[in-house]
Amino acid sequence: MPKPSAPASAASDVVLERLSRLHPKVIDLSLGRIERLLGKLGNPERKLAPVIHVAGTNGKGSTVAFLRAMLEAAGYRVHVYTSPHLARFHERIRLAGKLIEEADLLATLEECEAANGSAPITFFEITTAAAFLAFARTPADVVLLETGLGGRLDATNLIDKPLLTAITPVSLDHQAFLGDTLAAIAAEKAGIMKPGVPCVLARQEPEAEKIFAKKAAALHSPLWREGQEWSSRLSEGLLKFTWHKDITMLPRPVLAGTHQAQNAGTAIACIRAMEGFAVPEAAQAKGMLAARWPARLQRLTKGPLVRRLPDNWELYLDGGHNPAAGKVLGEHARGWADAPLFLIVGMLDNRPVAEFLTPFAGHATALAGVPIPGSHASHPAAAVAEAARGLGLAATAAKDVAAALKDIVARQQAEQPDKPARVLICGSLYLAGDVLARGNG
Repeated sequence: MPKPSAPASAASDVVLERLSRLHPKVIDLSLGRIERLLGKLGNPERKLAPVIHVAGTNGKGSTVAFLRAMLEAAGYRVHVYTSPHLARFHERIRLAGKLIEEADLLATLEECEAANGSAPITFFEITTAAAFLAFARTPADVVLLETGLGGRLDATNLIDKPLLTAITPVSLDHQAFLGDTLAAIAAEKAGIMKPGVPCVLARQEPEAEKIFAKKAAALHSPLWREGQEWSSRLSEGLLKFTWHKDITMLPRPVLAGTHQAQNAGTAIACIRAMEGFAVPEAAQAKGMLAARWPARLQRLTKGPLVRRLPDNWELYLDGGHNPAAGKVLGEHARGWADAPLFLIVGMLDNRPVAEFLTPFAGHATALAGVPIPGSHASHPAAAVAEAARGLGLAATAAKDVAAALKDIVARQQAEQPDKPARVLICGSLYLAGDVLARGNG
């Protein structure tokens, strides 16, 4: 897995590099180490504004983005913690509406490092402690807290009484850490649910929904389920949201993809379930149009890659990397039948390439496999291409994204010189982050 990064000029980059070496494993799910450190820091996690804790496999970040946009449109000060970052570590910590400043990040990281000493602790655990510390020291009205991995043993799962929990769709992912079955993974995600605390639940596979319903009943927690207590869908160019029998029509979500109707709906359901917060319909509508979440079917309109494209071509970037994300992207690709679609795909070697690519079979014109820059855990480009060919996709390997794009343009102009095309770069958040860090956007 690529190491955490920040701009080369940032002093925090040096500290982040040191913190990444405090534990021999990147992932080692446990709460003991972070509980110890938070105790030394005065337990900042107990001094936060009301928390909305969000878990799930896909859609967490987009749901948080819609929530933030609506709450800020209503005038609330919002802290946000998400992961991983794309181009800069600072993206993970948003203080009262703004990314954490370099000086504040550096001071907070160094304080956590000093308190921890040389004791083993994972990078995610110590940086989560830093986020809690920053949040506790900056006034805000609400905290949006996204889990990193799983839920039960996730480093964020130290909030005794959140205002609300939310769980986006759960699917098979990170089986080495969360379990080999959907039920096992759902049980881990359900670990963020707390006694008496309402939970907003996006639509789930029946096997997973049974787990969440059983957990909610055991905890006496109200459960607001998509398809029962609420629903959300696109209708005549608008978003139709239903809360029990109350129907609200809002602008179509600005984030691309029909799946964003579900993520936006999950966020609106959270707004409806939040006690003590008033978010008028006008603020909800503004939030649908103001939400921003990079590398989720993001159209790139500037930068060196865009300059390589002929007129009227389109270039998109998505960090989706598991089979469920591949399904969503493949469904979206079926709506792109007006132009040839080329894929540039790089994936970590713990991801199933063929399962991710299967939904594109029959829809994509060709694919170029690429390595993930700076990662020793990347599938070789040739392996990505081989998996694609096994699905009937024309595929080649390229040394990097720029080379792949050059080959795609040359192929299309040789075969259909007057036909513009679309290119989608996907398969990894780390690949997406590298693309954005190189000035594309």
